[in-house]
Amino acid sequence: MAARAIGSLTLSFGLVSIPVKLYTATQSSSAISFNLLHKTCGSRLKQQYVCLKDGTVVDKEDIAKGYEFAKDQYVLFSPEEIKALEEVGTHSVEISEFVPIDSIDPVYFDKTYYLAPDKGAGKPYALLTEALKESGRCAVGRWAVRGKAYIVLLRPVGDVLTMQQLHFAADVRPASEIEVPKPEVRAGELKLARQLIDQQTAERFDPTAFTDDVRERIRAAIDRKVEGQAISVSEAPTQSGGKVIDLMEALRASLEKTAAARGPAARLGPRKEPKRVEEARTADEGKRAEPAAKGGRKAGRR
Repeated sequence: MAARAIGSLTLSFGLVSIPVKLYTATQSSSAISFNLLHKTCGSRLKQQYVCLKDGTVVDKEDIAKGYEFAKDQYVLFSPEEIKALEEVGTHSVEISEFVPIDSIDPVYFDKTYYLAPDKGAGKPYALLTEALKESGRCAVGRWAVRGKAYIVLLRPVGDVLTMQQLHFAADVRPASEIEVPKPEVRAGELKLARQLIDQQTAERFDPTAFTDDVRERIRAAIDRKVEGQAISVSEAPTQSGGKVIDLMEALRASLEKTAAARGPAARLGPRKEPKRVEEARTADEGKRAEPAAKGGRKAGRR
């Protein structure tokens, strides 16, 4: 089924204006949702708002919005006041700058739309798309809709322009707020980790290689329920909580596992007996001390 446009926009940069049609890039219809029912009779439930002070049900026309500025203290806003604070929809995206696509951290990415040229806009649309491809840059601008303002970036995916909403800087928590320990990484561990990465490296990401197994299980269970069949309920398998004894051994085992999946030619050599972390560290220290001791004995003989 052909995609249906949900709106129209005008892209503008300099003196160039490009009318485009707006399409959603994701499909919420594929999501599975459940309704809340009365357990005894199976009827749908109605959501109601109840006053915490007197316990009465409050009708929609008696509901007001308020902001809690202190504990249990609110300032009320009327619908007209809130409406006056909202951003006025512009139905246009004014491009303010062009930046390298890899300069935008994906943590800022939000909802994505597809853009298609509207009537008479095929040539400027294609021109902007090709120019972005050749320059390796994306366009950044502003968009206002439904009372809200957004930062958006325009980038080509093949021959189609996409418009991606970005989070504002204030909405993104800095990674520096997360405390991460910095243990010593030994050269041998790093080498095995790199080998594991190289062994499982693909030329490009293929989203079709991944499926939503949970959704498939839920869909199959729904079909069985509709047909009057019972579904088995078993406890989910628990993950082992044991600690990794030896990081080097775990990396080597991972390499052997992926090598076995790729065929005999990729297998590693015989695996050594696993050592505990403390034993491995003691052995490494002994090896480093041995050459120095030998050098000392030779010097003594002279």
